[in-house]
Amino acid sequence: MASTFLPRSLVAALAVAGFATAAQAADIKIGVAEALSGGAAQYGAAIRNGFQLAADEINAAGGINGDKIVLVVEDEQGKKEEAINVFKKLVFQDKVLMVFGPTLSNSAQAAHPIAQASKTVAFGTSNTADGITSIGDYVFRNSVTEADVLPATIKTAVAKSGVKKVAVLYGNDDVFTKSGYDNFKKALDDLKIPVTTTETFAKGDVEFKAQLTKIKATNPDAIVLSALIAEGGPIMVQARQLGLNVPIIGGNGMNSTKIFDLAKDKSDGLYVGSPWSSSNATAENTKFIKAYNDKYKAAPDQFAAQAYDALYIATQALKTVKLSGNLAKDRTAVRDALPAVKWTGATGAFAFRRATDKAGKPAGYDAQQAPIVSVTKAGQFVIEK
Repeated sequence: MASTFLPRSLVAALAVAGFATAAQAADIKIGVAEALSGGAAQYGAAIRNGFQLAADEINAAGGINGDKIVLVVEDEQGKKEEAINVFKKLVFQDKVLMVFGPTLSNSAQAAHPIAQASKTVAFGTSNTADGITSIGDYVFRNSVTEADVLPATIKTAVAKSGVKKVAVLYGNDDVFTKSGYDNFKKALDDLKIPVTTTETFAKGDVEFKAQLTKIKATNPDAIVLSALIAEGGPIMVQARQLGLNVPIIGGNGMNSTKIFDLAKDKSDGLYVGSPWSSSNATAENTKFIKAYNDKYKAAPDQFAAQAYDALYIATQALKTVKLSGNLAKDRTAVRDALPAVKWTGATGAFAFRRATDKAGKPAGYDAQQAPIVSVTKAGQFVIEK
């Protein structure tokens, strides 16, 4: 067989061309730590879908400066310990550029310090409890806090349903539901709305009639409920079974289309606030809802929309970053680029707002968005204006 010799200059040129082609086809690994099993999977599955839809769209449109997004998805099961393990795997073993998640605020408080210590962006899309972004300057979220949303939700329910006094029911063993209670209490105090009684429950409870019977005896005009959907759905059903047909004012954990599966014909009269509503007919939201329905043959919820927008927000930052291949430098460059991003997506106009830690010093970044208040009617969320 004859040998073929190429000039050194041509070999060098081909090598450079090959390197350029490889560089153009590089992967940008982004971690996604979500609850894909367990009770919180009712949120986590939709979140994963939102991320995948956005990644597919972004990659189909040329990726990020020609590079392809690759999502490294891990199931953190809605458990603090597992969230810690998953974050360690994504940051140190998989060497992702940044990490989205975890699903619940409890888990975020446990896992985000790992990202902060390793100078890797942790970006929450469903964590709304107080204090998450006080962990440090590598912690971001586009989920609007309960402190920003709940006052607007209560004001709307008062205006639309003539609420003058309320009973309060909340989960007392979860960071998110306890934070929701604290913010509900402050909003009720600020609005000078009397509380007839305050009752509690624990995560995993399935029987709530004792608490609801006590609530009914106080004759409230509404029930203020800080709960995750797994407990919140049965609470609505059991309240209606006891003849408590008053409005229920819920927090972020209740803003899920799963309420219609869990509570069925007992799901009417639930007030929730969020930057996103399926009834918000902007061009960006209409496009998102159609794309999600086409891909997954199901309706999206707030958590899918926030995940979808989050990847687009990160993409805007990444487009301004010249990735060097030095992971530590690239992770910090992403952190430095994110705060300036402004984006209008399925959840509306978005910008970041700097948060502070317990000492009042600058820390991470919260979402700056206006909430939309909706109420459930006949199996759908309807915007209250």
